[in-house]
Amino acid sequence: MRVLAVGGGAREHAIVTALARSGAEIFACLKNMNPGIARTARELLLTEETDIARVVQFAKAKRVDLAVIGPEAPLEAGLADALITARIATASPSKAAARLETSKSFMRELLSKHKVKGAVRFKIADSREEVGRALDELGTDIVVKPIGLTGGKGVKVFGEHMMDKQDIIAYTDEILSNKIGGSARVVLEEKLVGEEFTIQAFCDGRKVVPMPAVQDHKRAYEGDKGPNTGGMGSYSQQDGLLPFLRRDEYDTAVEIMNEVVAALRRESSEYRGTMYGQFMLTAHGPKVIEFNARFGDPEAMNVLSLLTSDFVKICEGMADGNVSKNLVRFEAKSSVCKYVVPEGYGTKPLSGTEIKVDEAAIADEGAILYYASVNEKNGKIYTTTSRSVGVVGLAGPIEEAERIAENGVKHVSGKIHVRHDIAKKDMLDAKVQRMNHIRRMSA
Repeated sequence: MRVLAVGGGAREHAIVTALARSGAEIFACLKNMNPGIARTARELLLTEETDIARVVQFAKAKRVDLAVIGPEAPLEAGLADALITARIATASPSKAAARLETSKSFMRELLSKHKVKGAVRFKIADSREEVGRALDELGTDIVVKPIGLTGGKGVKVFGEHMMDKQDIIAYTDEILSNKIGGSARVVLEEKLVGEEFTIQAFCDGRKVVPMPAVQDHKRAYEGDKGPNTGGMGSYSQQDGLLPFLRRDEYDTAVEIMNEVVAALRRESSEYRGTMYGQFMLTAHGPKVIEFNARFGDPEAMNVLSLLTSDFVKICEGMADGNVSKNLVRFEAKSSVCKYVVPEGYGTKPLSGTEIKVDEAAIADEGAILYYASVNEKNGKIYTTTSRSVGVVGLAGPIEEAERIAENGVKHVSGKIHVRHDIAKKDMLDAKVQRMNHIRRMSA
């Protein structure tokens, strides 16, 4: 099987690794020289991932049988549609279906129209006057989001990033005047209280086959402080749940994802590809924060490191519209991913600085290394403005997986930053206690 993989981050390195593990011959399109992908792929095309014509031309010239698109930008640009038109099976959603991620207004209106469980109160505004009316209805205890893509960095929360009504007005003005996210529109949503979690699923247009739940950590600094980032690290639990997440709550979130798939079919936007549901576990069960139209990053590293079944067959099933639960199996272990990022990541990241990665020492620790948005030049690794290296530990207990990941990141050096607290026992215990308190308060 000749497979095209699009994207050059750690998510895509994990995708390429899983495809190669299933015997695929990889052809990759990416804009940065990711050394992990470069070593695994038979051939690379260094190009902008949104250069649709060039990517499709490369895929046709290499006679690829199947394509998998990692990042969101080429989905928004219609790459999946162009590949399908070129008669290349594609395990990623169409531009119309990807609106589930690329347009927050579309997602919220879809859930409202089809009465999907887990929907929240929201308003969409394109002027200061509409923002004012939305605040009159929703109050100030809200979350503000640009409509379009912002790389996970455009969300601001009242009480954390915005402290009063004037802060809200100032941020919405900034979004509207600068068209942050590509549009002069903004979504205002009720603020949810609880614990965030993610469920990713393989989707064939009619149903989802879910993966283990994962919890990501967006804040740049320890203790969940600082600016939002693309994600500093994540963990999963041996039984597919999370320390604070019950089986019935997991099942409810999966049911919501199936309802969304059905709603998209009714809107003539059949969804085929990996779907990412981010939820807030509240006193009243899971509520929808957002959907992504692809694997999460870093969450892809957690689940794909645990996948024991044939990833190529799963991708074929998504492309063809038939994914069987019998095709999908995961190792019964916990996983912990810790990201190494450039100094200043989240505000002013140091780009173009050399980092040293001792791959052999990381492997000796029992950890798995995934290269992210770095550039390899003359055998040396240089940072970009995004994340650099993901290190994953796998073990039965979360504590042991965390120890492996923590030991692994010690073998990356340079002007870097790591959140060492991710998946530490004290942090996990605090999350369990907090969620138990929230449940008791609603009883």
